[in-house]
Amino acid sequence: MALINILFIGDIIGKPGMDMARTWLPGLEKKYKADFIIINGENASDGKGCTDKEGKALFEMGAKVITGGNHTWDKHQSQDYLKTEERYIRPQNYPKGTFGRGYHIADTPKGKIGVLNLQGRAFMATIDCPFRTADWAIEKMRQETKVIIVDFHAEATAEKIALANYVDGKISGFIGTHTHIQTSDERILPKGTGYITDVGMTGPYDSVIGMKTEAAINRFLYQTPQKYQTAENDLHLCGVYLKVDSETGKTLEISRIMLPEFVRQAE
Repeated sequence: MALINILFIGDIIGKPGMDMARTWLPGLEKKYKADFIIINGENASDGKGCTDKEGKALFEMGAKVITGGNHTWDKHQSQDYLKTEERYIRPQNYPKGTFGRGYHIADTPKGKIGVLNLQGRAFMATIDCPFRTADWAIEKMRQETKVIIVDFHAEATAEKIALANYVDGKISGFIGTHTHIQTSDERILPKGTGYITDVGMTGPYDSVIGMKTEAAINRFLYQTPQKYQTAENDLHLCGVYLKVDSETGKTLEISRIMLPEFVRQAE
């Protein structure tokens, strides 16, 4: 039995998030003896997509796969990057003909590892069904490996939990992204899939999910568009660690990561 240590780093928010990943990843990789690192980079380029500049930097930091989400499409440079970098993936359940790839299978010294990106539909764009897309993609990926990590980029908690139970036992890990708020419900589901509703974001927490607070508040007050500006202060890195049995594809351990942890009392 070969054990595979996998790190998943939550949504990178602009330069502050990139700097946090650059600072903390070497230590995390050493601490967890990581064999494989996945990073959600859909907000890496100032909160909107991931261009070749950020992508190359994340791969240099140790990422093996970069996942995306609904903001993948916000910059044409990010869309262009999808066409040339197969390790940068977008949600598989966008309509047929959308450029880019929705999953990637990588070779490692401990065997192949697959990463699948899906996007939810509750309170989001009405794209193709993530459940039926998962059926097709996971069946295809399992022809090559049982070690499969799913990044489900979705708004609704219920949709995340439902899909996780739907694919339990067919994949190794189900990592929720998109809300930028880390949940404390990491666990192993009955059939062996490691699960967390949302892994959280890597970036500025003196913000509204990464955005400068004044602009975010004004969106709610006036119900009008506001210029997106990445916040800068109170930086944290969020992620999750999984130990996976390569033979069965089941998760044996899962734990969430936040560095540094929040201050729990006034100074």
